[in-house]
Amino acid sequence: MSAPTDDRTALVVGAGAIGASWSALLAHHGWQVLVTDPDPAAHDRLRSQASTFLADLGSPEALERIVTGVSVAEGGSHARVVLEAGPERLELKRELIAALDAACPPEVVIASSSSGLLPSAFQSAARHPERVLVAHPFNPPHLVPLVEIVPGRATSEAAVEHLDGLLRSWGRRPIRLHREVPGHVANRLQAALWREAYHLVATGVVSAADLDVAVAEGPGLRWALLGPLLTQHLSGGPGGLQHVLDHLGPPMVEWWHDLGTPEFTDDLVATLVAGVAEEIEGIEGGEAAARARRDRALLGLLTLKSELGLATR
Repeated sequence: MSAPTDDRTALVVGAGAIGASWSALLAHHGWQVLVTDPDPAAHDRLRSQASTFLADLGSPEALERIVTGVSVAEGGSHARVVLEAGPERLELKRELIAALDAACPPEVVIASSSSGLLPSAFQSAARHPERVLVAHPFNPPHLVPLVEIVPGRATSEAAVEHLDGLLRSWGRRPIRLHREVPGHVANRLQAALWREAYHLVATGVVSAADLDVAVAEGPGLRWALLGPLLTQHLSGGPGGLQHVLDHLGPPMVEWWHDLGTPEFTDDLVATLVAGVAEEIEGIEGGEAAARARRDRALLGLLTLKSELGLATR
């Protein structure tokens, strides 16, 4: 592989769905992307997925900026940033971080896409732990702007600020966590909603299809624009959030005490899977068509939010 012509070269570790989406995003923004994965077949899949993603972004020609099949050592020697998107297994993550740390110059930030592991648990495998942290994207990263930056105990402020700047240059909206917690922020919020959703479906309160309607055609519409707290503030009229909490806070506490704590049993899984399968049967074109329409809608919503000045700061 010839040396890159500028400093906009990234190494993506892992050729799965997240790696393909990261690769497409960076190539779209003019970066050369080097991809490493131990599975030779994964590289063809990545190029196929990245081609579709780049078509979504309107720059199919950028596929030529993605180079697959490089080694960690080769890619690390050229990379100016590393996006690690390997399997969510701590010991494997530690092995990858150690190998990347050995391959990359000390100033290169190594960002893991881990969806729940704490960076302090694997950055200790590096000789330069100060440049290791989590940059957890929201799937699919080439469309959804959110990225959670989670520094570990040894991560330097310089690494956080550098990564924040890179993410913003790629059109992402990073947030910074000030303390490590399992699952970070967005996945914990999802888990809280899913817990009650599973409970309501399992206990026969509502069907899976109607539960999705309850979110997608109700609060989800407003949350997509401003988030839950600012939405709640705006619902309070002149008194804002203070008025809402004064009047609805006590009843909400009663609801908290009544929320379900379902057990993750085989029966629960079967009920949920059957409910979603029935829901998909009612969608014209099935699952693939639903996913494609979702992605087109995401692009449209992001464009509309930008036009209306509702894009987050």
